[in-house]
Amino acid sequence: MLAVRLHADGLKVEEIETPSPAPGEVLVRVHAAAITRDELQWPVDRLPAIPSYELSGVVVDSGDEVYALTPFDRDGVAAEYAVVPAEVLAPKPSRLSHVEAAALPMGGLTAWQALFVHGRLVRGERVLITGASGGVGHIAVQLARHAGAAVVESGPADLVLDTRGGEVPAGDRVVTIAEEMLGATYFIVEPDQGQLELGTLVDAGELGTEVDSVFPLTEARAAFWRVAGRGKRGKVVLEIGIPERGRSL
Repeated sequence: MLAVRLHADGLKVEEIETPSPAPGEVLVRVHAAAITRDELQWPVDRLPAIPSYELSGVVVDSGDEVYALTPFDRDGVAAEYAVVPAEVLAPKPSRLSHVEAAALPMGGLTAWQALFVHGRLVRGERVLITGASGGVGHIAVQLARHAGAAVVESGPADLVLDTRGGEVPAGDRVVTIAEEMLGATYFIVEPDQGQLELGTLVDAGELGTEVDSVFPLTEARAAFWRVAGRGKRGKVVLEIGIPERGRSL
């Protein structure tokens, strides 16, 4: 199969052996894989490593369409096939293409866990979200409003969700994904199959996600340049097996 792998001297697109699933795992034909800023710094102790931890694709054995955030301590999914723990896979939202579905898991789960797991947001509370137009922020705004909270731009807040770091407005509770800080709850998103049921909100027309640009697997280096660039809005996604040059949606 064709895969993107990070080596000590950079990214390479290579032909490697298709992996075989172990007990508890399934083989997924990857149709799209989303990438994240700074993720090439994560696996430096286990090179060569396949990047990308968000996928949308089809389970080879069953034909089920699925999407997921995959664990960070193993190879990612920027490849034609990926072995994925069955426990993290959820049904792909039917309204979304594979490219759109791959753009949802990281931002969707981060926003959900920030607001409801760590932030304990409830109906009627006021929430202030820094970076509200960003990849996590724009989903958090939608989820908070759907939960009956008031999203505010200033003033007192029951919950502050910080997605960008720096000076953070005051709030009764502060949750951050940007940096550890005194008085705030800092966390790293975790894969969660059950929470990916937020896809039902997508199918109900109550939640949307944004895709900045799409690149074929063979142009992975250009895709990572785009992730690091300015002016990006939404996720950068690798479309697997589509012989087209990178294009913007």
